[in-house]
Amino acid sequence: MHLEGYGCAGTTAKAYGLACLELEAADSGLRSLVSVQGSLAMFAIWKWGSEEQKQEWLPRMAAGDAIGCFGLTEPDFGSNPGGMRTRARRDGDDWILTGNKMWITNGSVADVAVVWAQTGDQGDGRGVRGFVVPTDTPGFSAPAIKHKMSLRASVTSELVLDNVRLPASAVLPEAQGLRGPLSCLNEARFGIVFGALGAARDCLETAITYAQERDIFDKPLAGFQLTQAKLADMTLELGKGLLLAAQLGTLKDAGQLKPEQVSLGKLNNVRESLEIARTCRTILGAAGITLEYPIMRHANNLESVLTYEGTSEVHQLIIGQAVTGQAAYR
Repeated sequence: MHLEGYGCAGTTAKAYGLACLELEAADSGLRSLVSVQGSLAMFAIWKWGSEEQKQEWLPRMAAGDAIGCFGLTEPDFGSNPGGMRTRARRDGDDWILTGNKMWITNGSVADVAVVWAQTGDQGDGRGVRGFVVPTDTPGFSAPAIKHKMSLRASVTSELVLDNVRLPASAVLPEAQGLRGPLSCLNEARFGIVFGALGAARDCLETAITYAQERDIFDKPLAGFQLTQAKLADMTLELGKGLLLAAQLGTLKDAGQLKPEQVSLGKLNNVRESLEIARTCRTILGAAGITLEYPIMRHANNLESVLTYEGTSEVHQLIIGQAVTGQAAYR
């Protein structure tokens, strides 16, 4: 909804963020589907693709007639995508892709995959190129990852690329090096800044209602000081997170948002949302671990949100580099 043209709505970034918040109030897995569709797969084609690629895929994806996924993370390379082992080699005018991607949202249901591979042209990730891969291409498969205890409402898959032959037109022409995939991740992280707060809000509203209706020692649980202290602190952190998200949305709409500012928002809002979910669970006691209430489901989901699209530790290092000028990744 935040992209322009090709059947996209062209809304403000802040409006998109608020939509992510409402989606994640239902379930983080639903917001994940939307983030991957719009901010990863579609944004990659919209930002870095050829006009032919945009015309072929974006209108269908905007209408929901085609689903996309984004293949960057590998079994052994998450925080360090520059070390990826997936390779793309030339064969005449074609490219042949070989490798594996892991933890890919929408993978098993996608019609198109944006896959990033090392061409070997340069070191340190500078030879990374993006490829638009129709999922019915021979050699492409996406087995689903099962037995998850988090993001169960979201399809998560491995991508297997077994000598996948692609024409030269499959390359994203404007993306070279890690700048391409990292720009897409920055878009998706922005949605998370808002989205995580939706899960936190749902937990807090549930806990407040429960505390008002649950009697203990002959009065409502909400009437005890320790309960009110928890509710007050959570209300404070949720409000601060909303103000931070709104400010980042204002900066993004003005074209002034920096990647390290997105890291600030993602680190704070997911971390605080997870703490809100855990604290709300204590207010519900044993009832909090059941699916009769949404709190444990949100908490489990937020455990994944905490580490995907940049772990808390990586975002701390991004912020640390911004304030010190020193990179401490190695």
